[in-house]
Amino acid sequence: MRKPIVTLTTDFGLQDHYVGAMKGVILGICPQAQIVDISHDVKPFQISEGAFLLAQACTCFPPKTVHVAVVDPGVGTARRPILVEAAGQYFVAPDNGVLALIYVAQPHKVRAISNQRYFRQPVSRTFHGRDIFAPAAAHLAAGLPAPRLGKRIEDYLRPAFLKPQRTGKRTWAGQILHIDRFGNVVTNFHTSDFPALETRNVSLAIGPQQVNVLARNYAECGVGELFLIVGSSGYVEVSVNQASAARAIGCEIGAPAELMVW
Repeated sequence: MRKPIVTLTTDFGLQDHYVGAMKGVILGICPQAQIVDISHDVKPFQISEGAFLLAQACTCFPPKTVHVAVVDPGVGTARRPILVEAAGQYFVAPDNGVLALIYVAQPHKVRAISNQRYFRQPVSRTFHGRDIFAPAAAHLAAGLPAPRLGKRIEDYLRPAFLKPQRTGKRTWAGQILHIDRFGNVVTNFHTSDFPALETRNVSLAIGPQQVNVLARNYAECGVGELFLIVGSSGYVEVSVNQASAARAIGCEIGAPAELMVW
């Protein structure tokens, strides 16, 4: 039998002890677990970016993988810890939208994690990653049936960044989900919502900057030129050949974007 896999996606960075503490808790409960870091460089408090990174990576993992996502500005409040079962995998996270793109992609079941028997005690008010999410994930990886963690719920959070909003006959309002290390600006405009995009006229505005060129690859435009491209995620991105589009535009994650297609 293969080792159980647990992945971690957080905004903790690697400077502090937080990620190491979570891994220690997981290994203490499930010593045979294989822990995979998806990213710990989510911009602090940016739930939508954490959702994007997890959704892009999780489809590459085998069934029964347990994914832990901790981007949790509401830690210690009334927001619930939840477990999502989707595509034969498990997702453990706060109920704040960080699993929103999993809901869109797959049929799913959501449970509130309420059985404190599977928490690390005492539970800190500020570090649920260590005391709730890591132990819950470890118990699942070790074979605990999902219903033992809590009952199913239907009133989980479905945030606004899930889908762009139509604002006119040809216009949609969206936002920036992610800026990668190359400076590519990933929006929440997905090609599944805009079929045959490459055969249509497209314009994307972020602040005062408007981009009207849709390229098929990064080398199709000149060095330093701004253009749109459909990235490997299927989302429309703003890029610059061999430079940072984010720096050229002066934008940040969460900033509004407007797409026009005709």
